[in-house]
Amino acid sequence: MSSRANPKVAVLMGGPSAEREVSLTSGRECATALREAGYDVVEIDAGIDLVARLNEIKPDVCFNALHGRWGEDGCVQGILEWMGLPYTHSGVLASALAMDKQRSKDVYRAADLPVVESVLRSREDVRAGHVMAPPYVVKPNNEGSSVGIYIVHEAANGPPQLSDDMPAEVMVEAYAPGREMTTTVMGDRALSVTDIITDGWYDYDAKYKEGGSRHVVPADIPQEIYEACMDYALRAHQALGCRGVSRTDFRWDEARGLDGLVLLETNTQPGMTPTSLAPEQAAHLGMSFAQFCAWMVEDASCNR
Repeated sequence: MSSRANPKVAVLMGGPSAEREVSLTSGRECATALREAGYDVVEIDAGIDLVARLNEIKPDVCFNALHGRWGEDGCVQGILEWMGLPYTHSGVLASALAMDKQRSKDVYRAADLPVVESVLRSREDVRAGHVMAPPYVVKPNNEGSSVGIYIVHEAANGPPQLSDDMPAEVMVEAYAPGREMTTTVMGDRALSVTDIITDGWYDYDAKYKEGGSRHVVPADIPQEIYEACMDYALRAHQALGCRGVSRTDFRWDEARGLDGLVLLETNTQPGMTPTSLAPEQAAHLGMSFAQFCAWMVEDASCNR
């Protein structure tokens, strides 16, 4: 960070991914909050001219509000490392690992964290026949925000006919029943556990449309499950090598107790509006949205 009275922060948002609109919303909200916190803020819709824009603006730090591929998978992080610019959230390796669902599961297993069975298969193989016994879920291996999710129920007449928009290789994982919960990690501590209540699957609309879901924080769950979520989220953050803020999602089958709690994935660029899951947990602990964003700016770093 610069020693100047009002450090210049470039908020990176938008970008070319399937989560562009979500990122634009996050970025605008973060820019407003950082101005409130006293920073000199410049908003950048990150495109192919990003390096030129950053050379022109000369920020002291970059606030990464990008979501999805390119902004969340280590690509932009590599550009910022090369330029020697401090930036928020995780670095190149952790970002790439967390975005690759199958490889991040390998890391979880090595850290003795509970996950469901999963395999990588070609789009054509998945269309041709069940690659595992239903129920199961099919998803891109490197997207977020529940983009491109197919749920194959036990009563399904046949395999899912994936759209041509799906990647050539997809993840197929055993369906994890139960409640959807999430825990934010901020630096070296887990914040809380949120119970996410929806009428069905926690899909893209449930995440981002008004009234799509209800968040209960702290979750009304047994203390053993609460403490396990907090412990697992911090261990996942550390095992992947994350820094700053991350958010780990869980499913919990109440009928199976602790054995029914499994990790789904860790998000290194969680949604960042005042009502998003991570800021909600920070607010529950008494931290305003502006303070939460400012903490991330002060935590920003670069390995160069």
